[in-house]
Amino acid sequence: MSIPSNLKYTASHQWVRMEADGTATVGITEFAQEQLGDVVFVQQPETCRKVKQGENCAVVESVKAASDIPAPLSGEIVSINAVATDAPERINQAPYEAWLFRMRPADPSELKTLLDAAAYSKIVTSDG
Repeated sequence: MSIPSNLKYTASHQWVRMEADGTATVGITEFAQEQLGDVVFVQQPETCRKVKQGENCAVVESVKAASDIPAPLSGEIVSINAVATDAPERINQAPYEAWLFRMRPADPSELKTLLDAAAYSKIVTSDG
């Protein structure tokens, strides 16, 4: 299972990549998409929506279940990935490329609450 070391992670299986412009790109991990099975629908958050860390803001549905996606950080949703919405199977094919949304973090100190690849790997190993 792939757990890229350049990303940060949440215990609820989202990945976060900080961009050069200060935004955070968010998606679900390879582990999450494997647990869900074939992804068939993505409900994205509205752009300009302000969210709190841990607040459910998106939904990923698969043939098995629907899963709420909590915001990994507090901030404002600045864009969504139309490809993930229009072709949700891309999440299964390339979970670290098929991001869900980008947000502008409100509190940079929240980044310290995210997990590095080694810490996330331990969670996935103990879940499995």
